[in-house]
Amino acid sequence: MSNPEQGQRPSRTINQDPEAMPPLGKAIPLGIQHIMAMFAGNVTPPIIIAGVIGATTGEQIFLIQVALFVAGIATLVQTIGMGPIGARLPIVQGTSFGFLPVALPLAGTFGLPAVLGASLVAGLLQVGLGAFLKKIRHWFSPVVTGIVVLLIGITLMPVGLNYAAGGVGSDNFASPTNLGLAFFVLVVTIGVHQFGRGFLKAASILVGLASGYILAILLGMVDFASVGDAAWFSIPKPLQYGLEFQLTAIIGMTLIMFVVGLETIGNISAITIGGAGRQAKDRELSGGVMADGVATSFAALFNTLPNTAYAQNVGLITLTGVVSRHVVTIGGILLICMGLFPKLGGLVAAMPHAVLGGAGVVMFGMIASAGLKIIQECELDQRAMLIIAVALSLGIGLPAVEAISETMPGQAGLLLKSGLVPAAVAALVLDAILPGKPGRQQPSADEAVASKSEDAKSNV
Repeated sequence: MSNPEQGQRPSRTINQDPEAMPPLGKAIPLGIQHIMAMFAGNVTPPIIIAGVIGATTGEQIFLIQVALFVAGIATLVQTIGMGPIGARLPIVQGTSFGFLPVALPLAGTFGLPAVLGASLVAGLLQVGLGAFLKKIRHWFSPVVTGIVVLLIGITLMPVGLNYAAGGVGSDNFASPTNLGLAFFVLVVTIGVHQFGRGFLKAASILVGLASGYILAILLGMVDFASVGDAAWFSIPKPLQYGLEFQLTAIIGMTLIMFVVGLETIGNISAITIGGAGRQAKDRELSGGVMADGVATSFAALFNTLPNTAYAQNVGLITLTGVVSRHVVTIGGILLICMGLFPKLGGLVAAMPHAVLGGAGVVMFGMIASAGLKIIQECELDQRAMLIIAVALSLGIGLPAVEAISETMPGQAGLLLKSGLVPAAVAALVLDAILPGKPGRQQPSADEAVASKSEDAKSNV
């Protein structure tokens, strides 16, 4: 007599289940790994904006503190959720690089309060976008979301290499010491991931970062001055800079918000497909985009730049296969602690960029790989190939030829300079207007469950 369970699809492992909770002894290091992976990206935008507005050292420390605190709160909104808000997936929120091309000139012209006011409005609009996402989800076919995720990875690759070289503007940029340290982290990460087992394999990025940090200390490359200057405990103050509402700033930030929302859709799809092995559910996509908007408006109230789902952590999830949202919840709590206890954040801030760059080479490449995996879901006929060709040409070519964006007036030039904005728009428009689009995309996870339920009823 055959076993009735034979032939059935095996159940997902604990690593692939967002609801699973690994033992704390494993979950805490995995949460720390997520924080170390996103830390530099989270604190770099406020450091850059501080330079534009001429902030003092104390103001710069404050901007870093609120960026950490807001990222922690926003991450908990994604992983734990509030009603319909939040994807309830392992999504790490952090300060968005995507808004910088618009935020920097706006801050220089109108001041930081105008940027924060525009961010508040853009975040509220993004909540509305997420609320109606189910009705417009057909706009975001696998070819569109896959292109966006692929370009996110490609866009971040130079960032990873710049970190590996020591960080743009550093005195010893691309020195043999920096490149050697980054290469050491890369080799350790690859070796642990390939030859490690169980938890060690899942924590390969953390092992690589920790090993590189220790080596950097031994080489005398770590400056702990930021730890000494930071306070032991400090509660972030909202509305420290106030809010101003300038129409030009609101328009610019709203345009970028739409693209960042598209990035979030791509990131959520990359998590569920690359990590959990399934399509994203409608409620996950809608809740994730709404949480992005809530986080952006909340960030504006707490004096920091818009928040978004972090692509580098998507790469980490794809690499390790650990999809537990509770692991990222632990990471969010740690971020809040760093925001309340600035010295903790100072310890991570002291890590040389080269260490982070060695891990970034792997993680950012994994994001691009996840994008390719999403694109594979659609039939790669001549129509799809044409959309991919045009979008990639714009997404990669425009940033490489900055003279084109510099000839465009005002905000148009800024939008073209990013490459991701015109590529995403081109993919959306071409997918909508080119003939031959499949009448029905592959059903979402919600639809699949409903279909199975109806089949079961009909078979009774």
